[in-house]
Amino acid sequence: MNTMKETEEELIQEFEMFDDWMDKYNYIIELGKDLPMIDPQFKTEEFLISGCQSQVWLHPDMRDGKLYFSADSDAIITKGIVNLLIRVLSGHTPQEILDNDLSYIDAIGLKNHLSPTRSNGLASMIKQIKLYALAYTTQQS
Repeated sequence: MNTMKETEEELIQEFEMFDDWMDKYNYIIELGKDLPMIDPQFKTEEFLISGCQSQVWLHPDMRDGKLYFSADSDAIITKGIVNLLIRVLSGHTPQEILDNDLSYIDAIGLKNHLSPTRSNGLASMIKQIKLYALAYTTQQS
């Protein structure tokens, strides 16, 4: 498995292949199709992320000291955005997740090209992932 930095670099390179943001949006939609699907039993209020305009469910799973995420959304672009986060953060320790500054999001230009509601949704997804990581860090100590 790649380190977070290696996965971030891969994503930055993938986005550099596209010249305009319409192509990048289409790529985000493609990423949404590759999202590790959440088990339907976790598509409940408990795993729904508040602060997103569309519905987004995020489920954490702790195995062997590492946190794995699955997710789903009723909006295809949101599925792609949550996959951008999961691809980097899933499969790492809670502390590694907490320590990651997610600078690759700015490097690919995502924040600058999202509507205010999608930006708020992205911030809510990041906050929820970090909260899960914090909760599992507390459980481990």
